[in-house]
Amino acid sequence: MESAQHSSPGLTRLCVLAVVAGAVTGFVGGGFRWCLDHLTRWRLDMLDWSAGLGVPGWFIPVAVTAAGATVGALVVRFVPESSGSGIQQVEAVERGEASPSPPRLIPAKFLGGLAAMGSGLVLGREGPTVHMGAVVGSETGRRAGLDDNDIRALQTSMSGAGLAVAFTAPVGGALFALEEVSRSFRMRVVLPTILGVAVAVACGRLILGDRPDFVVGAVAAPSIVLLPVFVIFGLLTGLVGIAYTKVTLGAIAAVRGIVRVPPIAKATIIGAIIGALLAIDAQAAGGGDGLAQSIFDGGIVLPAIAALLVVRFFAGPLSYAAGTPGGLFAPMLAIGALWGVLFAAGVDVLFPQADSSLRDAMVLAGMAALFGAVVRAPLTGLVLVMEMTATTTVAVPMLAATAMAVLVAHLASVPPIYDSLREQMLADHRRPPPPGPTTSAA
Repeated sequence: MESAQHSSPGLTRLCVLAVVAGAVTGFVGGGFRWCLDHLTRWRLDMLDWSAGLGVPGWFIPVAVTAAGATVGALVVRFVPESSGSGIQQVEAVERGEASPSPPRLIPAKFLGGLAAMGSGLVLGREGPTVHMGAVVGSETGRRAGLDDNDIRALQTSMSGAGLAVAFTAPVGGALFALEEVSRSFRMRVVLPTILGVAVAVACGRLILGDRPDFVVGAVAAPSIVLLPVFVIFGLLTGLVGIAYTKVTLGAIAAVRGIVRVPPIAKATIIGAIIGALLAIDAQAAGGGDGLAQSIFDGGIVLPAIAALLVVRFFAGPLSYAAGTPGGLFAPMLAIGALWGVLFAAGVDVLFPQADSSLRDAMVLAGMAALFGAVVRAPLTGLVLVMEMTATTTVAVPMLAATAMAVLVAHLASVPPIYDSLREQMLADHRRPPPPGPTTSAA
């Protein structure tokens, strides 16, 4: 017979707590994103000002980004749980492999994330908001006296709320909690997730406004004749996703392998390298939102697109290897957009004027397909891109490309990136710590 805790009244209590935790997550995540938006505008103003100073001005973004990375690493030194994305920690808690992070993670992730991402590291805002939301959920459940199973359910639900606020994507956030974190559609997770996400996005919009992340003009549905082109594109994107996963894990391993340099010094050096990229081109670093919007606006020439793709393909993994708070999603979406433009240009060379809508359609498909190949959460990626761009006309080509990209990654036996990061994190926890403070980019 079902216990009282798991009866309808128990589910009702869980849903009520999800509404409360969702409101907190919405205001915390919305405040984080608001602060980060202002820091991003400040960084762009700083770059314009320093460019007018000539050669000496180049050292200003180097110093600023190095300082931001240093602050982020210092935060991680005192709160090790705040390192990296945090999504792997949330997934480990859901699987019963780790305990929920303590409440001190929220200010650490908030301030450390602002320092690292606001200064220009190629990191995404979604990692901190997912992790902070999960902590809000688990702490709410703990204080309400829920059992361990319901505490995990609430933290999973609020992880989706955190992602929804980060990208103003309520359905995508809910799918993330169910498809990626929980990997099930149990009613005790589905209902709290839906309620928590709805409340979180509503509260976040009180701070951020009520518009999608990207302003995209009308995109006509590509001709069905071009569907095989998107299939080929998806197959190639799967290979790109495999490469990006390996580069990210390789960068983490390489930086961790430099044992003679303290973690904070390594973060400072990485910050200086990214700052040098900023001095050359403001689009070469940062989370990538402004870059993606410029792509949709058609404001970047093709040679610059190719250069930015190469630079950001390695700058993102290097930034993540610094071990500061920050996620992988947003930079990955920008890379997918760049890759989509390049592929569309190649198709246009082979088949001139094949379809005037192909470029924007490839950008959208590239974002979703690369996300699917790396994270292995195809539905989440598809819906996130549709909600962030308020565009659904390219759904069929996006489905074809994403399916093919995920298939290639799966057949190559390359694990989803957060599975690899979670295994690395758990291995670190089992390993006896060396003398002195250490951090982990995972």
